[in-house]
Amino acid sequence: MSKPTTVEEYLATFNEPAVGLLRDLRRLCTESAPDCTEQLKWGHPAYVHPDGVIMFVFSGHANHANIAFTPSTKEAFDAELGGFQTGKGRLALPYGDPLPEELIGRMIQFRLAEYTERGVKWM
Repeated sequence: MSKPTTVEEYLATFNEPAVGLLRDLRRLCTESAPDCTEQLKWGHPAYVHPDGVIMFVFSGHANHANIAFTPSTKEAFDAELGGFQTGKGRLALPYGDPLPEELIGRMIQFRLAEYTERGVKWM
């Protein structure tokens, strides 16, 4: 099978419950960052500012999805992320758990603002 060349092709490589969570995550990302374009970066869906800077990326894995921001975005929400597995700038979202839409929406808005107001680029 060839590598996906679109986000839709990428999503089609997953089965339930992964694809359901990934589609919900995609919808939330698109709604929360309407000025960004959706592209594949490193084989994963990425949301790119109109001037070409990556804002955030999501990906699917065996047991969870990840959404990855800059470390500074993740750090700004550390107090709210105690129940999640996290990494340098990522948040793991287990399949079967509800998508924390309100939290991720706020993280997306923070990321957009940190770039437009302070020029924080991708890692």
